[in-house]
Amino acid sequence: TQKFRFTYRAYRVHSTNNMSLVQKELQEAVEEVLPTLKKDGVSVFYVSRTSNTNGVDTLLDKVDGVSAEATPESWRSEVTFATPAVYIYTSGTTGLPKAATINHHRLWYGTGLALASGIKAHDIVYTTMPLYHSAALMIGLHGCIVTGATLALRSKFSASQFWDDCRKYNATAIQYIGELLRYLCNTPAKPNDRDHKVKIALGNGLRGDVWKEFIKRFGDIHVYEFYASTEGNIGFLNYPRKIGAVGRANYLQRKVIRYELIKYDVEKDEPVRDTNGYCIKVPKGEVGLLVCKITQLTPFNGYAGGKSQTEKKKLKDVFEKGDLYFNSGDLLMIDHDDFVYFHDRVGDTFRWKGENVATTEVADIVGLVDFVQEVNVYGVPVPGHEGRIGMASIKIKENHEFNGKKLFQHISEYLPSYARPRFLRIQDTIEITGTFKHRKVTLMEEGFNPTVIKDALYFMDDTAKTYVPMTEDIYNAISDKTIKL
Repeated sequence: TQKFRFTYRAYRVHSTNNMSLVQKELQEAVEEVLPTLKKDGVSVFYVSRTSNTNGVDTLLDKVDGVSAEATPESWRSEVTFATPAVYIYTSGTTGLPKAATINHHRLWYGTGLALASGIKAHDIVYTTMPLYHSAALMIGLHGCIVTGATLALRSKFSASQFWDDCRKYNATAIQYIGELLRYLCNTPAKPNDRDHKVKIALGNGLRGDVWKEFIKRFGDIHVYEFYASTEGNIGFLNYPRKIGAVGRANYLQRKVIRYELIKYDVEKDEPVRDTNGYCIKVPKGEVGLLVCKITQLTPFNGYAGGKSQTEKKKLKDVFEKGDLYFNSGDLLMIDHDDFVYFHDRVGDTFRWKGENVATTEVADIVGLVDFVQEVNVYGVPVPGHEGRIGMASIKIKENHEFNGKKLFQHISEYLPSYARPRFLRIQDTIEITGTFKHRKVTLMEEGFNPTVIKDALYFMDDTAKTYVPMTEDIYNAISDKTIKL
């Protein structure tokens, strides 16, 4: 409590400035931009008791000496639910990160997920995600403040030490995102895998196959998968815990929040509109772009200093003249039982041979092969061809070898021809963001040219029924169209 009181006091003292709290380990980066920060009136504090940088103050020594007296309410009398609380940067998987404006109202919304997943005051929540990410900050930290639970923080995720930490701190709930739980499933099995007190796992981005493997190996943990985005005005929680779903549409939510899945043209990168110029709702069981009406109840606060970026996320005249909707950029599907499934990001889905290919679905299938530890699927352009063709970056499991014939047989059985990755790139490390999301932009730009890429490349040979090493001759034959794709 004293630490949070100090935060208010520090803000009061520097109320005319912006505040920046920085880890001491980032001293070199801070000093590089410090003149600009000072010019913009930003007060910088190291989260430490000492500072070797002229112009940068310290925080922890002041926390040590903070008063136990209650903070005067007048110090925050002008703060409302609409007041910006923090700026959180988007992950930047398909472009540069953008600073989303998070106000106090939205922080309260985030804590609702912690409440809905059953976290109580006696729980200890273990999170290894950075606090600059919305899940760790809004759901983890603020969720613990609201529920009275304890938060156990680790500065960096470690798959090998994850369960030891859970046992050490008696964790009863864990947070995850993206590939985190799959990393745990890829660690060598141990006799004490089920020896822990974890009962709840809360997060998003969990693949169905990993979900099954996780609870099979680590015990009957209640997994609460949700769908949300840092800046978005709509979210879902899979409260029935149906494997693979990100939530469930329900009557009450529909009564107060206007959201729809609409038809989307992947090639044109825009919603499909009818003869009257309005968007078209997709029926249950079909994939569509998630949009949510911008209202006082479901506002879109946009990005800091990015008016054009904010406007790009707004859709106008969606179902009637003058209405305004938030464009999530995500393709989802609602089945006939009202369960909601994440399909793909708009920027990740590509079109080949007149068909839409969802990279997440292809990655799910490729990831089932026994020698594949990690896979990142994306589409690459081919000279003289329309659309983009499938390519996969693969990391091979330790003590395993690549088997082109086995992979060919597997994907031929489970994927239609247009969705099969025609090119493979074997990498020692697959680059991810700080929130465990795969980076794709550079891979898409580099394509499949063996003279440019130093990693091992493979081409899917339908005649030989295997993946063969990619050569300059094959590359030239594809460019000359003597090899048909």
